[in-house]
Amino acid sequence: MLQCVPESSLERCVNPQDIPNAVESLALQLTRQRLMVVTAESCTGGGIAQAMTAMPGSSAWFERGMVSYSNDAKQDLLGVQAQTLASHGAVSEAVALEMARGAIEHSRGHISVAVTGVAGPDGGTADKPVGTVWIAWGQKLGYAEARCFQFEGDRDAVRQQTILEALKGLIARLQ
Repeated sequence: MLQCVPESSLERCVNPQDIPNAVESLALQLTRQRLMVVTAESCTGGGIAQAMTAMPGSSAWFERGMVSYSNDAKQDLLGVQAQTLASHGAVSEAVALEMARGAIEHSRGHISVAVTGVAGPDGGTADKPVGTVWIAWGQKLGYAEARCFQFEGDRDAVRQQTILEALKGLIARLQ
C-alpha cells in the first residue's frame, strides 16, 4: 500500500505523470486486445473516467463511466442489492464486487473497475477509517475480484492514490 507524505510537504503522494503514464499503458493494452473499459466510481467522483478520457482517442477503448456516489445510485445504475448495502455498508468488498459486475452488466464494456471508499476528511469510523478504499475489477464473463487499500493523506491524496491503483489493477489484469 502507498504511503503519503504530509500535506504540508512540497512532494505529492502520486507523481503528476504516474496517472497519465498508467492511462497510456492501459490504452495500449485495451487497443491491442480490442476491449472496452467501463468505470463505476463512488469516492473518486468520476476521476478515473476523467483520467482516461483526458487522452485523445480514448473513445476507441473507453465505453462509459458511472458515478454512483449515493447508495440509491449504486442500486439504480449498477444493480447493487439493498441487502448488500444494509449488511456490509457501502465501503465493503461485497459492494465493490457488485459495482464491478454491475458496470459490465449495464454497459457494453468488457472489463471494469469499481471504487468505493472513505476519502475524508470525515466519514471514517473505527472499522473503516478515512483512507479505506475497496477497488474491484470485473470481466465480461462475470469474474470479479476486489482488494482493500488503506491510503494516507488528505482527500485529494486518497483520491489520486485510488485512481492510480485502479488503473494499475486494470493493467495487471490485461497482461
